[in-house]
Amino acid sequence: MGKQEKLSMNDPEKLAAAGKALSSELRIRILKLLENCSYNVNEIAEKLSIPASSAAMHVKVLEEAGLIETELKAAVRGSMKVCRKTVSGLYISLETRRQEKAEQISMPIGNFVDYHVEPTCGIVSEEGHIDIEDEPAVFYNPRRTEAKLIWLGDGYLEYRFPNAALKKNNLKALEISAEVCSEDHEYNMERKSDITLWINELEAGTWRSPSDFGGRKGKLNPSWWPGQNTQYGILKTWRVDEKGSYLDYQKVSDLTLESYGFEKNEYISIRIGISPDAEEKGGMNLFGNCFGDYEQDIVMKLIFE
Repeated sequence: MGKQEKLSMNDPEKLAAAGKALSSELRIRILKLLENCSYNVNEIAEKLSIPASSAAMHVKVLEEAGLIETELKAAVRGSMKVCRKTVSGLYISLETRRQEKAEQISMPIGNFVDYHVEPTCGIVSEEGHIDIEDEPAVFYNPRRTEAKLIWLGDGYLEYRFPNAALKKNNLKALEISAEVCSEDHEYNMERKSDITLWINELEAGTWRSPSDFGGRKGKLNPSWWPGQNTQYGILKTWRVDEKGSYLDYQKVSDLTLESYGFEKNEYISIRIGISPDAEEKGGMNLFGNCFGDYEQDIVMKLIFE
């Protein structure tokens, strides 16, 4: 489980590192081993019948390529390096492109302008809970703008991004990225949920989250956040260009830039949540820049010609 990584000739160092990592059959076996579980270096060596020193070397190459990540955890004697896979797919472009002109806008997750939520639901800041849990009315609390983690059992959150830059530039593509996962009362690795992103009220793509992730602490989570609660999500990217709409760079519909009518309003509406028609209604956790694994809020990237 993890994100889709886009590689291109514009970043030859990163492309070469990924190529090196995947050039070894043994390293590919390590990636396969880490598909659904995390293992420490000694466990990897034991399962693949190789010396621990060899396992450590191969893990280092995979980590340098950004295909896995490691975390030091306390062991009976000293510490051990636990490994997990972070990338579920690679998209490689061998075209050399000009440096793109782009504008990036970060939207704090508490700055929603409309919502509908059903329990379980709640909002927390970096310091603690904002009002009581499982009461939808608290989403009107003025302190909601301090939110760093929001969860809901059903419903949506809507945000409005400025589109002033579109009046001076020709839009080539638009991307939205956010860290999300399913929602249960406590973390639940078996909890599935269909999480949808709408752009200007049109569905841009639905991702089936496999879990309400936990079992380890989110990299950015404050110390007071309980271990039995949701800990982290997966960073997802929705993209629209002149050819269609994409989720993690895989095409999901034929809706193009023109379909969304970006220049018709004074803002771009982004709604994220659970569709009324969803097959798996497993709720949603939306992470801000102080929770989860990724130090960002909702990010819109406008790419111009």
